[in-house]
Formats: sequence, C-alpha cells, structure tokens
Amino acid sequence: MNNALRTTLIVLAVLVLAGFIFTAGFMYANAFSFGAGWMMGNNDNYEYGPGMMNRRGDNGYGPGMMGFGMMGGGGYGSNTNVAPLSVDQARTAAESYLKTLGADGLQVSEVMVFDNNAYVVVKETGTGNGAFELLVDPASQNAYPEFGPNMMWNRKYGGLNHSQMMGGRNGRMGNGMMGSRDTNVPTDVSAKMSVTPEKAIEYAQEYLDANINGAIAATDPIQFYGYYTLDFEKDGKVAGMLSVNGYNGQVFLHTWHGNFIEEAEIQ
Repeated sequence: MNNALRTTLIVLAVLVLAGFIFTAGFMYANAFSFGAGWMMGNNDNYEYGPGMMNRRGDNGYGPGMMGFGMMGGGGYGSNTNVAPLSVDQARTAAESYLKTLGADGLQVSEVMVFDNNAYVVVKETGTGNGAFELLVDPASQNAYPEFGPNMMWNRKYGGLNHSQMMGGRNGRMGNGMMGSRDTNVPTDVSAKMSVTPEKAIEYAQEYLDANINGAIAATDPIQFYGYYTLDFEKDGKVAGMLSVNGYNGQVFLHTWHGNFIEEAEIQ
C-alpha cells in the first residue's frame, strides 16, 4: 500500500469517527437536556418534565411548550415544612425589594400565596403594564426575581440582577440573561406584542387541554413586556400558573409554586 492511499484511508477513518462522536453527542444532548416536551401527555400529578416544542400556528410559530431541565416535577425545591407566608408578609418583602432598586414608578399590584413561595406582580404606575414578577421565600421572607419567562422573555426588565439593570439609563437587558434573542421580536421596548391577549388565552388553553385534564385558563392575563402570565383553575380552584410568549406563542408552565392558598390585589 503506497503512502498516498494509506493517508487517504487514515483521513477517511478520522472523519467517520468524528461523525460518529458528533451524532452520539447530539443524541445525548437531546435526550438529557430537553427532556420529554410535548410527549408528556396528561399528568394529574403535575410532574411536568422539561422540554420545548413549537407547533406551526396562525403566526407562523404557534404555541410551544417550554420548561427548565433542572426542575423535573418538584420545581426548585419545596418549602412545605415551613409555614406559608401571609399576603401582608409577602407584600412587605416585595416592597422592601423595590426600595433596594431605587427606581420610581413601580408598585406591588398582586400577591398570590402558595405553600412553596409567594408570587408577586410588580406593575408600572404610569402605564399600568406589568413590569416584572417576584417570588418571596417563606423561610427567609426575602423577595427575588422570578425565574422562567420573567428572566427570559421580559424585554424591559428581564435578567437576573434587577439592581444592576435599574442602574442603567435605559433599563433594558434585551431578552434576558437566560434567553436567546428572537429575530421576530422588535428591538424597541414596547408593550405591544404580535400575540394578542385573546390569542394568548387560546394558546394557554390548548396547552392545558393536552396536559392537564379539566384545567381552565383564566381570561385576564397580565401583560408584561414580551409575554403574558395567567392562572388556571381545576375543579373550581386555582391550580397553577403559566406564561405565554407575546411573539411566538410558546407556553411556559410555572412548576415551582406548589399548592395555592390565597391571593389579593393591591390598590
């Protein structure tokens, strides 16, 4: 065998081996990073695996489902051994957090208490639009930015560090620190989105019909800069919460709240 042929065979063998390694790595990443996605089906135990899937709809993207790979069924841990917060405790913690930002024109608008945490909506006083979402830990009674859409999809207040964000003049962090930029999203910050509130409710209900038997989406979604958040009920009681992307219709299930206890709107 001459040297030229030997070299050619070695090169081909290396290419085949590299292709095999790449394919195996790709399959592994899909299996363990993105999880089950739409294949979860109906699950009354609320153990929703991670995953994301887009189905083409009226806007060219359609509703998709999205979840965190690290959450599994139990979310970010359970505080069931800690006494749940009261509405007043959650509100106080959230308002203390807002003071640390040194930003005017923001106020606590709604508090929902669950056994794992309290969920707080912060709105802009000038526009009435949703600004961002907070969680309050019942053990420490500290408020912090909610993960998920609040970080990934919030076009004006997204990101992990609100204090750093508020320190800037324009108060923007793009798509947030955890999300990739969607080329279908305008670069200017506006509350106007291509997915209407009515369409967001429709996408939410479609997701619920496929995954949670008997769940009904609320008809009053809160509009943030880039997405909507709304509750859903089952058997006449609040059973959970989800968000809908305002540009591509993806549906993101909040899996970290636990069982609903009470709520209050703050005037």
